[in-house]
Amino acid sequence: MKMEVLRNNSNSGRKKIKMLDMTKNDEFRYLLEKTLKELPDSLRGSLFGTIYAKASKFGINSAREYVIEKRKEGVIDEATSRKLIDLLFEYSTYR
Repeated sequence: MKMEVLRNNSNSGRKKIKMLDMTKNDEFRYLLEKTLKELPDSLRGSLFGTIYAKASKFGINSAREYVIEKRKEGVIDEATSRKLIDLLFEYSTYR
């Protein structure tokens, strides 16, 4: 089942995309770092930066697809992948 990603904004006719809730930015960054802490330093920084950038600029689904891709590549395990995806949707909003 695919989740609805786009909504119409009746005021401007522009579609809203589910993105990172910037009012909870500090909490999200802290929990993202905590979730990735068990990975090697070389991977941790890259994953953190890419997930954060995709979630805040391109949308939650883009970040989720990136996490799934990294799980398939064997970079992260299933449990970490699930935690990251749950975190992304918990700290998201339409904007």
